[in-house]
Amino acid sequence: MPNNFSGFSNEAAIQTKMENAWLNTCGAWENCNQETIQSFLCQCLDNNIDPQYCMSWVEQHKDQIPNWTDVSETSLGWINQHTSTGSAISVNEQDLN
Repeated sequence: MPNNFSGFSNEAAIQTKMENAWLNTCGAWENCNQETIQSFLCQCLDNNIDPQYCMSWVEQHKDQIPNWTDVSETSLGWINQHTSTGSAISVNEQDLN
């Protein structure tokens, strides 16, 4: 008999990893700032969790985050610098020549 809950358990495991990364870096919504959001996104990437997915989750709580505009801009810049079409890449100017 196939396990119909495998997709759910994978999603739950990803959610748990993401929440653990959040607790390790920010700890609470009011502690989220430009520095801690970058640490959070790094941990997400290290755990093979799409940083854009993580930021969607964080954005749901933006009303609880002081200086959300700055945090949002910082996270957007970080995501643009560290990801491309959802996959992690590293590009130097030298690589483009």
